[in-house]
Amino acid sequence: MIRRTIREWKRISYGTDETSIPRLLADRLAAQARASVFSGRGGEGVLEHGRKGLRARGVVGVIATPGCQLEILPKIEGAGESGVDNATLRDRLIDMLAVAWDIRVDTRGIAQLGWQRDTLLELLIRLYCDKLVDAVRQGIPQQYTDHEDDLPTLRGRLDVTRQFSTLAVSPQKLACRFDARSPDTALNQVMRATVGRLSRVAQIPENQRLLRELSFAYADITEVSPNALRWDLIVLDRTNTRWRELVAMARLFLGERYQQTSAGSMDGYALLFEMNVLFEQYVARILTRALQGTGLRVSAQGGHRDCLFQGDRGRFRTRPDLIVRRVGEVALIVDTKWKRIKHIEDPKKGVSQADVYQLMAYGQLYECPDVMLLYPHHGELPPDPILERYSIAKPGAQESLLVATLDVTRPRRKHEAVLRDLIFDCLDAAAAA
Repeated sequence: MIRRTIREWKRISYGTDETSIPRLLADRLAAQARASVFSGRGGEGVLEHGRKGLRARGVVGVIATPGCQLEILPKIEGAGESGVDNATLRDRLIDMLAVAWDIRVDTRGIAQLGWQRDTLLELLIRLYCDKLVDAVRQGIPQQYTDHEDDLPTLRGRLDVTRQFSTLAVSPQKLACRFDARSPDTALNQVMRATVGRLSRVAQIPENQRLLRELSFAYADITEVSPNALRWDLIVLDRTNTRWRELVAMARLFLGERYQQTSAGSMDGYALLFEMNVLFEQYVARILTRALQGTGLRVSAQGGHRDCLFQGDRGRFRTRPDLIVRRVGEVALIVDTKWKRIKHIEDPKKGVSQADVYQLMAYGQLYECPDVMLLYPHHGELPPDPILERYSIAKPGAQESLLVATLDVTRPRRKHEAVLRDLIFDCLDAAAAA
């Protein structure tokens, strides 16, 4: 099995040494990438399939085909950092994913177990297996389901219609309808489907061993194809809260969420995440927690106001990344961008003109005087996070656009404090103006 790791927007050339990839395997990877919903119209939204090599774009994760795994990692750097190794980037990506899905992950435990050598896919499989093994040891959940059976004695209630039709010639039997506890539930069918899929893609011997044990534990559960799983029948309450994280991870592996997983005929597998979306979800989760009890409320992908109208019919509906409201009024609009802005000495910071136009349109549509572009901080910027305010349309205008950065390498608790202070600083400055 050939395993290669590259970083977003970087290239790997064709070849046979440890820093390149054989052309035949690269062709298979590119074909699997084109099957993703992120591939775009040209088919190269995940990987650019060039004459000399493959180039990653703004989608990270793992693409696997027979004989090869290609891991794409985001370049997550902190203030003053450079030359961060792949294991650290992998840990930081897992931490962002854990925040976005509300999954408890101990990255220090990963380091202690020496998992850094494994790819992102194998790490996530190991995390899932460990959590599922622990949950199964406490007992596979069961629930009451409705059963029908013909019995010599009455159990439950009599099905009168079936008794005097189907069993009219067999009076020695009673048509019974009763409730019985059974492990063959929608939740357990999801777990079995996840274990089955991961069993076909896991490469690490320890993962394969754990998945074999779990397959045996779920042998009596009905096998349901991922497309036919009944997610809507899964009920998570106080009696089975420990399964909440496992359901979230199952959605990840089975492609029932924002990212894209694809398996086709199982000749290939892709577990991919668009960093723009992941960064937005990460900020939304932390900001929601940070503003609890402050009188401010955060909504993600809300708004839904139309830019244009054709008669009475709206066109071009908008969905700002984050809207901060105070007493029902829009106080601030935040648009997250997973891009590397330039050094502070650049007066424009490398901010895209299209992004500026988009935020100005949001400000007018939602009658919000202050809008913000939030970027990840990175090692080429000064140590302190950036917060620059620009007046819109004329000097000294009340309407302003703010450009800010967030160091995503800090601990989550610090992120909450940093984002809370950032929002209040912006709103206080706007009130003073």
